[in-house]
Amino acid sequence: MADNETGNPEQKTAMNLVPDIFAATVPKKASRDGFGKALLELGEKDQNVWALTADVSESTRTHWFAEKYPDRFVQVGVAEQNLAGIAAGIAACGKQAYISAFAAFSPGRNFDQIRVSVCYSNSDVKIHASHAGLSVGPDGASHQILEDIAMMRALPNMTVLVPCDLEQAKKATLAAAKLKTPAYIRTSRENTPVFTTPQTPFEIGKANVYRDGKDVAIFACGLQVFEALKAAEELKKKGIDAAVIDMHSIKPIDEATIAQYAKKCGVLVSAEDHQVNGGLGGAIAEVLCESHPVPLVRVGVKDSFGESGNCAELYKKYSIDSAGIIKSVEEALRLKK
Repeated sequence: MADNETGNPEQKTAMNLVPDIFAATVPKKASRDGFGKALLELGEKDQNVWALTADVSESTRTHWFAEKYPDRFVQVGVAEQNLAGIAAGIAACGKQAYISAFAAFSPGRNFDQIRVSVCYSNSDVKIHASHAGLSVGPDGASHQILEDIAMMRALPNMTVLVPCDLEQAKKATLAAAKLKTPAYIRTSRENTPVFTTPQTPFEIGKANVYRDGKDVAIFACGLQVFEALKAAEELKKKGIDAAVIDMHSIKPIDEATIAQYAKKCGVLVSAEDHQVNGGLGGAIAEVLCESHPVPLVRVGVKDSFGESGNCAELYKKYSIDSAGIIKSVEEALRLKK
């Protein structure tokens, strides 16, 4: 991987702490496991931590917490509206509540309760949304929510985090715990490479630059960070020097790093497993339009629903895999010229 100099020492540190993504030793695990591990750790340290789920404890990894701390675990059944409402009530009693369900149903079916009971009240409720995006695969369009980032980042008082792997999902959960305000943590079911390390930096509102470059900057979140790193390796063979920035924090967003690479590269690409409207690409476009107008090509689902298939097949069809990112980078470079 490239290890070029950047003007920010913290960014250089982040690059140095990402291992070789193509190494045979890189394990594959689901980012949802990172949330489950962090929740268990938080429950051990703080008796005020509670967990709630909607009949999907094993799928969302809250069953680890339930087995160890049953007196602080609430199973509401298939009732996501109650999930959010009860969590807000628990938080009002001075506790920290973590709700966990499939993203298609939370926030897909309980947006009103999240908006009014959680955000309007500025409650200490953390929302873990598992099984998000096309990566859910065979479950099909009904379960492949592609609008949740847009929904959540529009809410006042809400922090929105989209970790790229298991290690980062754990860090995101632990970081969100330090907030006493609502937070949304988006994870996936698919087993994907764990390519960051326990030492890789994580800070809410601060992007990680994993690869520097001068020709184009790829800003990605979630599983698309790994796809962007693969794309950058292939682009290097074509003589294209691409930076890869992990934008795990969608709200607050790192405007300084966006500005830095807008100035340095003159063209940006965003990549996400989400609708291109309202997600990471939309958030970056807002920053660029306000103060740093350069071309932006957005990689994501373009105003359509998904369909059944495995993750790799769907990523290829909707052009959000490394090959799709490469095509978008080439398009971006044409706009730059």
